[in-house]
Amino acid sequence: MKYLEEFQDPELARVLLEDIRATVTRPWAVMEVCGGQTHSIIRHGIDQLLPDEVELIHGPGCPVCVTPLEVIDKALEIAGRPEVIFCSFGDMLRVPGTDRDLFRVRGEGGDVRVVYSPLDALRIARENPHREVVFFGIGFETTAPPNAMTVHQARKQGITNFSMLVSHVLVPPAIEAIMTSPDCRVQGFLAAGHVCSVMGTEEYPQLAERHKVPIVVTGFEPLDILEGIRRTVRQLERGEHTVENAYQRAVRPEGNPAARAMLQDVFEVADRAWRGIGVIPGSGWRLSERYREFDAEHRFDVTGITTRESELCRSGEVLQGLIKPHQCEAFGTVCTPRNPLGATMVSTEGACAAYYLYRRLGAPAAATATAAATAAGAVPPTALEASPVG
Repeated sequence: MKYLEEFQDPELARVLLEDIRATVTRPWAVMEVCGGQTHSIIRHGIDQLLPDEVELIHGPGCPVCVTPLEVIDKALEIAGRPEVIFCSFGDMLRVPGTDRDLFRVRGEGGDVRVVYSPLDALRIARENPHREVVFFGIGFETTAPPNAMTVHQARKQGITNFSMLVSHVLVPPAIEAIMTSPDCRVQGFLAAGHVCSVMGTEEYPQLAERHKVPIVVTGFEPLDILEGIRRTVRQLERGEHTVENAYQRAVRPEGNPAARAMLQDVFEVADRAWRGIGVIPGSGWRLSERYREFDAEHRFDVTGITTRESELCRSGEVLQGLIKPHQCEAFGTVCTPRNPLGATMVSTEGACAAYYLYRRLGAPAAATATAAATAAGAVPPTALEASPVG
């Protein structure tokens, strides 16, 4: 814990904030790509402590949030079959599909199990040779390596009743899509440190050069984020657009070679739909032809699914940074963590969930005081979590 506390030091935070205030001379819009960074920003009130000229835009980096509705509905269809044991991480169970979620499927008799590792699903397959075991494999470059390893192990161990419903997405193509959108306001990026710890940074210089935006690889603790913002603002003020690594304790330029080799062996790049955004070319992974026998979409007939998004939910605009969560009319009223209309309210990394958990939007003074106190390390997270909006 001491190691983490060093990255939450309030005195060092004040120094970084003062440096940002001294540097900035005009308005800038900076996007934090990862939902984990969003939660840290809102939890510690960093956005409220920054000078007015620096606006943080929340990006699409929440794996649960961007899993497309069609894949959710496919998961629901597969999970409802009597011969199937459907395994998933817990935060996917409440993500709404077109007309129900995995909790509802389990309530209706489906064998839906929460696991803490894809290897747990492989163990369940080994223990239940007469059932079909399906693991819901979602996420960014961070969760893909263990999922790839699990498929590799399934083949190596000769386990034939295991398959994976894959919906993996990639960050750099998403940055490209954001920057080419006609509505884009982003002028700089805080890149997700854990993604870069796997994939390295070699894809980012061309993005920074092509779109003339600084990209700073950033961690998740308060000082990590403030340092990332400080470096981004400095580049913007100087008219620079380079890639900087502000998370050197975890990120190397080459990433993790062993993880990348496993990904290359098991997956292949494909076009992928992002919930609320649409199809982004080359933005996802699917199982390669060599491992196609473990692809749940090929094993089960789940074609012809018709999807229908909520007419009230604006999570797609939240994911693109076009609106803040509280600017959605349904936020905190008809849409809450107990009754979510969109995945951004469900996920532990969702922007709507972060605003709901950590903000008191109806009492700005209290929110400001809370933010300042949190940055100084005086308010425990549980005190904030007990006071949701709604």
